[in-house]
Amino acid sequence: MDFAWAPEHVALRTRARCVANDAVARYGRFNDTWMNGYSKDFSTELGALGWIGMTWPSEFGGGGRPAIERLIIAEEMIAAGAPIAASWFADRQMGPALIAYGSKQQQDEFLPDMLAGKTTWCIGMSEPNAGSDLASLKTFAQDDGDEWVINGQKIWTSFGEVADYCYLICRTSIDGPPHAGISEIIVPMNTPGIDVRPIKDMTTNSHFCEVFYTDVRVPKSNLVGVQGGAFSQTMRQLEHERGGIDRLVSNKALYDMARKRADTTNKVVRQEIANIEIGYRIGRILVIRETLRQAPAGFSAATKCFCTELETRIANFVFSTLGMDATLWDDVTQGLAYASGYTIMGGTSNVMRNILGERVLGLPKEPPATNLKSTHN
Repeated sequence: MDFAWAPEHVALRTRARCVANDAVARYGRFNDTWMNGYSKDFSTELGALGWIGMTWPSEFGGGGRPAIERLIIAEEMIAAGAPIAASWFADRQMGPALIAYGSKQQQDEFLPDMLAGKTTWCIGMSEPNAGSDLASLKTFAQDDGDEWVINGQKIWTSFGEVADYCYLICRTSIDGPPHAGISEIIVPMNTPGIDVRPIKDMTTNSHFCEVFYTDVRVPKSNLVGVQGGAFSQTMRQLEHERGGIDRLVSNKALYDMARKRADTTNKVVRQEIANIEIGYRIGRILVIRETLRQAPAGFSAATKCFCTELETRIANFVFSTLGMDATLWDDVTQGLAYASGYTIMGGTSNVMRNILGERVLGLPKEPPATNLKSTHN
């Protein structure tokens, strides 16, 4: 089977690499750039290039281009460490969600600024007592005539402090099964009653935030899709989130640096490099399958699991290669310390394996009961 790229893909990758390297030269290099590389200026540059929403249908202002082209550009941006975070969530999730479920009014109001790289979006999903279990969300939006009145708390909201809008996953009903009362609502982050508190983690990054909602009022028209239908809508979003190239190459820049310093006269080192290179190729194939929609429904859980566990292995390789240099606090050490989060963000590896077993393989949630007869006399 020939995995060679078409000439137009090679040309696009070359151009994207040049743009990425130029951005790094002007704005700096960032570890896990889609999470930490925030630059509003570069976001508008990407918009001007047509590299935001490039796969969205043209009738919504998008580029209508093949999904594989977005993958190529995203891989080069992230691998180089170019600052793409200001537009990443809007491009990857929020825009496609509004195209699929949003009203004509919402599409006309929000999509153009997303495409231009002018607005940053955050996602209000996790809560202190509801991480991977969306059905247990407690943040509540009360129906009050022409408005929703929102009260509750979110945590691990990336870019909550700088975002223009929050795509909020919240409860609008307590009737029926827990997952049936969840809705999605667009919340402008300058609305009165919102209190954002950045969380500085052990790596000194502070993109995570706690967000408190106290009697926050937004128009009833900000409901996205069907009231109470957010569970299935959000599951589709998570397919985009979990199976993307960002889950494979977040620390590629650190690997490339360590690869140049590795002692390749050592057979064990050579073997580890070979294993990592094989992992990159397998991971890219898995991501391409997701991108081309050739993977089974729910298989993005397996893709995320494999790719993020490879990223953790890469961090260990970088650390062992650099030795004591890796303990000096700089952007390299910061990136290595951050690696423990790869298999947690977006759903832990254990949760991913449960999804894979139950939804893809159809395995029972509990092993069948067995009747064991005693062999004692």
